[in-house]
Amino acid sequence: MAQKRSTFIPEGSNPLQEKFICYIMKEGKKNIARRIFKETMEVLTEKGQKEPSKVFEKAIEMVKPTLEIRPKRIGGAVYQIPIEVKPGRQLMLSFRWILDATRGKKGKPMAQKLAEELLNASNGEGAAIKKKDDTIKMAQANKAFAHYAKY
Repeated sequence: MAQKRSTFIPEGSNPLQEKFICYIMKEGKKNIARRIFKETMEVLTEKGQKEPSKVFEKAIEMVKPTLEIRPKRIGGAVYQIPIEVKPGRQLMLSFRWILDATRGKKGKPMAQKLAEELLNASNGEGAAIKKKDDTIKMAQANKAFAHYAKY
């Protein structure tokens, strides 16, 4: 008989935050990832944000892409074809882009860098938003190949 797995979600956290913590985590060190996220929320509070979880959710919403390009080989040529992004992938890409932008900065603790990136993203600026905009611009530029998406 298979055992039912229960997921432990600490008090004051939600599934979106838990998923983000799993993306922060490296080498299975979930306690360190939780601490980084908790410190990030504290830094956001210190910077004058009354509800840091709202800032986090807004940042994720702002970074979610609607279109992306996928290479497809047709008749010996490779075309960059724009496709709509599914909701699960939108979330994954937004998490990945925010963390890549954060890890790209140097000289500060991870919690501070992450708080700055979340604040920037929620205001519509920063490296993660630039990545989203670049992806959407590429998709717009390759709209002529959209009819190949059905192949």
